[in-house]
Amino acid sequence: MEQISKIKTEQRNAGTVDIDRVSTSEMVRLMNAEDKKVATAVEKVLPRIAEAIDLIYRQMCLGGRLIYCGCGTSGRLGALDAAECPPTFGADPETVMAVLAGGPSAMTTAVEGAEDMPEEGEKSLREIGFRREDVLVGIAASGRTPYVLGAMRYARSLGAGVIGVTCCPGSEVDIQADIGISPQPGPEVITGSTRLKSGTAQKMVLNMLSTGAMIQMGKVYSNLMVDVKATNQKLYARAATIVCSATGVSREKACETLEEAGYAVKTAIIMILCDVDVEEANRLLAAKRGRIADVVLAQEDGESKDAYVRQVK
Repeated sequence: MEQISKIKTEQRNAGTVDIDRVSTSEMVRLMNAEDKKVATAVEKVLPRIAEAIDLIYRQMCLGGRLIYCGCGTSGRLGALDAAECPPTFGADPETVMAVLAGGPSAMTTAVEGAEDMPEEGEKSLREIGFRREDVLVGIAASGRTPYVLGAMRYARSLGAGVIGVTCCPGSEVDIQADIGISPQPGPEVITGSTRLKSGTAQKMVLNMLSTGAMIQMGKVYSNLMVDVKATNQKLYARAATIVCSATGVSREKACETLEEAGYAVKTAIIMILCDVDVEEANRLLAAKRGRIADVVLAQEDGESKDAYVRQVK
């Protein structure tokens, strides 16, 4: 077994050896100074993140899903990102999913030993019907977790795309992945506590993977969450604000159109921008895979062509 002391995420941080003897103000300053290193570490792996987003998008277009797999902090971060996709992007709950060593209860209670069984990783994927069209993201700060490696090997055996997210370049998870993403934020403030900088780095990467794929799927127009589902008063207000921002109409007009559209934000935006009814707005969106920008561009091109024909005549 690999000596844990040699793993990059287990190294001792020379800058925080006195953290238990300094003032509270100095304690948080030290933590903040270390946290500043995380974004720089993620910046260095942006090309790999972009490559992974393109893979996820291609597979989603084929009906595939994004599946996160991890243990402990890594698994919880995957579950958190998956849980946020339906309310943020209006995604089907099965479009982005997470499997966690120890099952759902491991979200709140540590399940000791669950991560040490590679066969459980494969079992978790079988239970959700993992298939070739899906993409697996194996998350493990150390890059050595047996549960994650077992899931990755099973996904590869099906011919599915496999992405690794670790903080240890050259680790087994990195090697097993088609696309390995391994930011190196450095030793933790508290030795081996990968819920800190490593966890922050992983969360930043997962945010980019899901958000990037959803942008490409047309669930964002400009920088607006146009597929948000209005399910409470706050989200009704947000939906109206989004329509106003996207179209420039008054809030009264936005609310009126949203009501006509059954509070489908995208539909309301197209109704206003293209001056069409609900049925036509939905048809236009369907023809462009739900991408508002493409609908608007096609309408503008059509208007330009019509104007040209009239001018020639």
